[in-house]
Amino acid sequence: MKTILHPSSSRGTADHGWLKTAHTFSFAGYYNPERVHYGVLRVLNDDWIAGGTGFGKHPHDNMEIVTIPLTGALEHQDSLGNKEVLRMGEVQAMSAGTGVFHSEYNASATDPCSLLQIWVIPERRGVEPRYEQRYYDVDALGKDWHTVVNPMGQGEAMPIHQQAWFSLTKIPAGTVRNYRSKRSENGVYFFVIEGTAHIAGSALESRDGLGVSEVDEVEVTATTDCFILAMDVPLRLPAIA
Repeated sequence: MKTILHPSSSRGTADHGWLKTAHTFSFAGYYNPERVHYGVLRVLNDDWIAGGTGFGKHPHDNMEIVTIPLTGALEHQDSLGNKEVLRMGEVQAMSAGTGVFHSEYNASATDPCSLLQIWVIPERRGVEPRYEQRYYDVDALGKDWHTVVNPMGQGEAMPIHQQAWFSLTKIPAGTVRNYRSKRSENGVYFFVIEGTAHIAGSALESRDGLGVSEVDEVEVTATTDCFILAMDVPLRLPAIA
């Protein structure tokens, strides 16, 4: 088993007043040659956006983008004609493909919102852009790992152009809930959204990340009530990258 630990305190940070952000991997003004990606997982941004502010219209291409709101609400508009509000209990998946413009604003004029935005390098370039958002069963998170994104969009999950699975869970303190890897070629990057846990023998606190590979099943023990995201992704970059 191989592991790589990224403590919350080691992330790149920026405070723009209206936006406070932490980057697990190199992004914008933060660059660390040893923290560019974890396999095809390219970006993991932890954003706080003040009320009445947000990101104006900007382009993306050839990237799979997953957004998970944590508090408040985010208004999304794009060049595909979508105009939606994204809230806690929903996940957004967008394939930028051949190119898309979008904007993201806090849907509230006064209250802040927070979210995770995650970029995944696709297995092929030039796909048709696609946008989707779905509610997930919040109650199900307390029972098992609940997959919200997968390659085929099976079950309640949304599709992604990569052999990747994103799963959420909430584990009560003192409970063990192991995670089983989807593919032997993949690694699993765990991100503790809230709480504390022991994962693969490492003690993790809120906003810590841990990559685990070369093992079929990972032991996850909650030391306090915790909320965890597992990103099961190919470790080898596609030839197109």
